[in-house]
Amino acid sequence: MGDTTNRLAGTAFLSVDGNTYQLEGALTYSPVSVLRETLKGQDGVHGYKEMPEPGKIGGSIRDSGGLTVADFNAMTNVTLVLQLANGKTVTGSNMWTVDAIEVDTVDAKFEVKWEGRDGSVVEDL
Repeated sequence: MGDTTNRLAGTAFLSVDGNTYQLEGALTYSPVSVLRETLKGQDGVHGYKEMPEPGKIGGSIRDSGGLTVADFNAMTNVTLVLQLANGKTVTGSNMWTVDAIEVDTVDAKFEVKWEGRDGSVVEDL
């Protein structure tokens, strides 16, 4: 990827189980493992509740001729590797796809989202 001393964003690469896919647009990830919500009552703030949160990775993929969109729907227990412009590598382990996948044929793209157990998405500096 070259010298990333000053580059923070702009390019990214995605592979799923070793297969590289063309990223059309934004790539997102969330390595958080808990979601907190403030608990409040009429008499003030009481504290918070904490629930497990799945690791998440998502992106807009180009529908190139070499892939089958239905294969993305069938993805379970896959490993994703993201290479980011800032030098980070993000790994998602034991991930599965969620949400319906619809292809935008005007731009040959589709949004795909993966989720996994809490702690399944890890950032490596």
